[in-house]
Amino acid sequence: MTMVIVVVAIFVLYPVFYLLQAAFDVGPAEVRPPAAYGFDNFSALGKYWEIMLNTLVVTFAATIMALTFGFLTAWILTRTNVPFQRTLEQLMAVPYYVTPLLGALAWNFLGAPESGFINQVWRAGGGQGALIDITSAVGIAWVMALFEGSVAFVMIGAVMKSMDPALEEASQMSGAGRWRAMLRITLPLVAPGVLGAAIFVFAEMLGSFSAALVLGTPARFYVITTAIYQFVSQYPPRLPLAAALGVSLFAVMFGMLYLYRRITANRSFVTISGKAFRPRAIDMGWLRWVLFAVCAGYVFLSVLLPIATLVFASFQKLAVAWPAADNFTLDNYRTALSLNAVRSALSNSLFLGLLTATIGVVLTGLLAWIIQRSRLPGRGVLEYIVMFPQAVPRLVFAFGMMWAWLAFPIPIYGTFWILLIAYLTVFLPLGVRTISGVIMQLDKSLEECGQVCGASWSFRVRTIVAPLLWPGILAAWLLIFVASVRELGASILLMGPDSKVMTPAIAEAFFSTSSELTAAMALIQTVVVAAAMVVFTLMTRRAAVHGA
Repeated sequence: MTMVIVVVAIFVLYPVFYLLQAAFDVGPAEVRPPAAYGFDNFSALGKYWEIMLNTLVVTFAATIMALTFGFLTAWILTRTNVPFQRTLEQLMAVPYYVTPLLGALAWNFLGAPESGFINQVWRAGGGQGALIDITSAVGIAWVMALFEGSVAFVMIGAVMKSMDPALEEASQMSGAGRWRAMLRITLPLVAPGVLGAAIFVFAEMLGSFSAALVLGTPARFYVITTAIYQFVSQYPPRLPLAAALGVSLFAVMFGMLYLYRRITANRSFVTISGKAFRPRAIDMGWLRWVLFAVCAGYVFLSVLLPIATLVFASFQKLAVAWPAADNFTLDNYRTALSLNAVRSALSNSLFLGLLTATIGVVLTGLLAWIIQRSRLPGRGVLEYIVMFPQAVPRLVFAFGMMWAWLAFPIPIYGTFWILLIAYLTVFLPLGVRTISGVIMQLDKSLEECGQVCGASWSFRVRTIVAPLLWPGILAAWLLIFVASVRELGASILLMGPDSKVMTPAIAEAFFSTSSELTAAMALIQTVVVAAAMVVFTLMTRRAAVHGA
């Protein structure tokens, strides 16, 4: 446990030190380490109050919508007899497979005020102006929520699958209706998972880069991340101001984490004990078709419509709603598949994703157990350290890592190893929150019985805790793998010539070539990642059958 704490502290606090150093740097830009320190960078943030207000409006709106999508769909698919449950559950995870850049690009094709397909059809039918404006604050929040709602679904669903349905059944036997049982029994019991998802999704929205860049920049609607990107990319770069913007977000995330700990500190959420149970679906009668329509509608808006739009656009020379026959082409796919850089970036992304997910579930599982189960002094501080990477946008955290590991004696900057370290660091909160939500439902008496029988700590974890945590472990592995493959902010500043990964390559195509080529590259990435996940699922099921 001591070793884990030391490693996590080095991974997180070492680059944070350099990030803080840059934020308080008021000396000459070319001098390293800084020649003078002060608060001038933070004082200058007042000039950008409109950007901060935009960020808060978009973040809160997107978080509320994503949690609503996530909780409602998780409850429907894990607790009710909705038709085609397994198919819908698999489709619900698809938005997380694709990059946020892909989702933003798809809805830009659909809802851009001038060139969006929906608005082209609207005007062709006699409508005036734009039917929808996806570049507005509400539009950006909608797109962010659609693709992050699947994260909330996976995190909350993992907790619901582990919950004993006897409590809901007892409530209904006492006269409570289905909806009242959901609000009064299910929602309070899955509160750790919901709050964990809320904290993670809020931080994801706060640090969202791709959607705001693609949708907001053309309309000159800026949030903190796009402003930071402008500060870093302009000449000369304003790196201290960018770092100060990132550091200013610490207080927001610390407030969220403090609220989470206060809510869960003195309450019991145990629903898994030594008594066996078999989850049973609630019979919703004719309402199950209404619930099916809700899930199907979410899948259509977040998966089918965007992917169909990108397929439609990727086969065109110039994407329009009413293309002529000679406008269709395969050149976008030929170009993407013929580039060695694209093939190399895709293989690098898959390799790093596998390493990050496999190492990450072990590391985050230990961290979640230390935080939730051990009596180790300072475990509360450890939780704050683990949440540090989510407190700032990954682009800014990657800036701190860039300076930190450039100064490190071992030359790993620009290699696979710096990307692996970055991924493991920035996705610590994702794995810890996912597994912690399930750990809090495990009755401590299960481990105590093993201890009384003389079982060692490692034996108890392997034979008692790990099997019960299996839904949470699988969810964490899935989330970390896909997050690693689609990562943009942490990758774009840390990759080297021989360690390029796919999502930054897609971003470069978006800025330097055409959106049609970007759509083809993003679809290729989505298909490859989906195939990798199918292989993982089949291997997991086969292992479960042999284990049984």
